[in-house]
Amino acid sequence: MRAFSAVMTLLVALSFLPGCRQHHSLTTEAKPLDSAYGTEADWNNPQRLIPLNYQQVQGQRVFYHECVWCHADSTPAGPSNRTNLTPSPALANDGATLNGLNNDYLQNVISLGGSAMSKSAMMPPWGRTLRQDEIKAVIAFIRQIAQPVYQGSSSAGPKYSER
Repeated sequence: MRAFSAVMTLLVALSFLPGCRQHHSLTTEAKPLDSAYGTEADWNNPQRLIPLNYQQVQGQRVFYHECVWCHADSTPAGPSNRTNLTPSPALANDGATLNGLNNDYLQNVISLGGSAMSKSAMMPPWGRTLRQDEIKAVIAFIRQIAQPVYQGSSSAGPKYSER
């Protein structure tokens, strides 16, 4: 019994020594994909995954259900309809075109349709089909996948059509 008690005391004492224990929380770096709610393959480099938060994943879901047919070169079902439209709609990841437009303007184009915003009449109004939170989620998704990367609007930009 004394031997058992001595061994237990020794084991308890040894467990408090720093020894070889590693402190993983201090030595590991946070990786963006580890905390992501979902991902999207970069359209220009499918080997690269873009991390998405919850809202962006909701936008991704809506985008692939409603928008992909005109705002991507390919769809889960095959080629998109984009090449049949004149003018050809911007790709959802076209940061060169979309990064300069503020979120309110994009929300209005999606909600009211292209013709209401002096854009292409081929863009239908989605305001009665999609809820406003869904439209905001789509905008969050396209901001996240934008190339070049969206840095945030430095100016207010147009809210309504500029004539």
